[in-house]
Amino acid sequence: MNNYILAIDAGTTSSRAIIFDRSGTSVGVAQHEFTQHFPKEGWVEHDAEEIWKTQLKAIKEVLVNSNIQANQIHAMGITNQRETTILWDRKTGIPVHRAIVWQDRRTAGICDVLRKEGKDDLFYQKTGLLLDAYFSGTKIKWILDQDPALRKKAENGELAFGTVDSWLIWNLTEGTVHVTDATNASRTLLYNIHSLKWDQELLAALDIPEAILPKVVSCSEIVGNTAKGLLEHAIPISGIAGDQQAALFGQMCIAPGDVKNTYGTGCFCIMNTGEKPVQSQNKMLTTIGYQINGKVNYALEGSVFIAGAAVQWLRDQLGIISSAPEIEALAKTVENNGGVTFIPALAGLGAPHWNPHATGSIIGITRGTQKGHIARATLEAIAMRTKEIITAMQKDAQVTFKSLKVDGGGSTNDLLMQIQSNLLQVEVIRPETTETTALGAAFFAGLASGYWPSLESLSDIWKVNKKFSPEKNKENQKIIDLWNQRISKVSDFHTNG
Repeated sequence: MNNYILAIDAGTTSSRAIIFDRSGTSVGVAQHEFTQHFPKEGWVEHDAEEIWKTQLKAIKEVLVNSNIQANQIHAMGITNQRETTILWDRKTGIPVHRAIVWQDRRTAGICDVLRKEGKDDLFYQKTGLLLDAYFSGTKIKWILDQDPALRKKAENGELAFGTVDSWLIWNLTEGTVHVTDATNASRTLLYNIHSLKWDQELLAALDIPEAILPKVVSCSEIVGNTAKGLLEHAIPISGIAGDQQAALFGQMCIAPGDVKNTYGTGCFCIMNTGEKPVQSQNKMLTTIGYQINGKVNYALEGSVFIAGAAVQWLRDQLGIISSAPEIEALAKTVENNGGVTFIPALAGLGAPHWNPHATGSIIGITRGTQKGHIARATLEAIAMRTKEIITAMQKDAQVTFKSLKVDGGGSTNDLLMQIQSNLLQVEVIRPETTETTALGAAFFAGLASGYWPSLESLSDIWKVNKKFSPEKNKENQKIIDLWNQRISKVSDFHTNG
């Protein structure tokens, strides 16, 4: 009867539930968006209760719409927007503050103070992360610093912290399981990726009580079952990974040097570096790629905070497109970018610049600039930010990668994928299933529950949809040269200006 795996894909803008069969084919999808809150400039929040309600609704809906019973689900895997921070009351299960989203920049000042105290190297050596508002640790500190009563409750162990995976598992098990996995833990600024433990020195530096933290488990193990009465049948929860690590696994990047890039709200590029962590000399992050059967595979990661979000901005704020997919057709109305460069620093600049104060710019506008030029420059910006990251990763890992595996919503844009191939001068490979984040969560869950027998059986499932081969033309170098000139000016201006 147990013919399927259910994957929860708890994203930044929506809650999704996807059912996969044994061949890794999606047989049902349900999705519900939730509200984005922007209470102040640079602040981004979610209502954690709304995340849970929309997620449960998606789970129930995908079962009904697919005509699949809960007792036909072999196991459940969860993947989630990482770093987003939720604190809730252990007794009531009610959040004590809105979820602070990974994009939120309110704690940049806390990071500045820690850097001035000379703590940046401590954090980097133990966590592989740079001190940045992106990560969970400073968000937890900020919430606890707002209210002495909250801090007291945290110290007494009356509050629980979790990233979205922990929050959903808590609710799915009606408060009986408080866990996270090694990949999500490795993004908190609190987890030592070498000893694989919450680190007392880091907790002290951020003044965070250990009592609020979840137990850390591997990506692929049975951690509990959904509560009785929640669904018609209890389902084992046996896979957990942050979205980018799940995509790495879903793309079967299981050998050192394998690289994938996910084109979503942001762009997230990860290279598998094997069982030893590689310390970056180029401002990449060293992180846990995945943990299975006690073995950790490490990875290098570079993050572009704004990718698909730049396309949403063109749609929602500028109104030059009415839906995100329209950008490809609009960009094709012109032969090139018309001298326009879009620096998409709408939430600071991530790797390798790490300038939280940078803001976006559209440079090179003339009377002749058309909507198509801006659309094309937006796609080129996404590809150029990815190129910057991959170039830095290659230097760190001392490997020359031969191809880039791609996924996420943006990977369905053929023009963007061709531009990416041209700028990198390597083959870009899109898999048959672009739902690789959810597929990775399903793979982790299915391995632990015995649905799939081995890693080798998963590799057989992964199939190519389309390959984009690099074209050589003069435009490529023009795009790169203009970009390099202009991004350095933007970054310098916000550092010194």
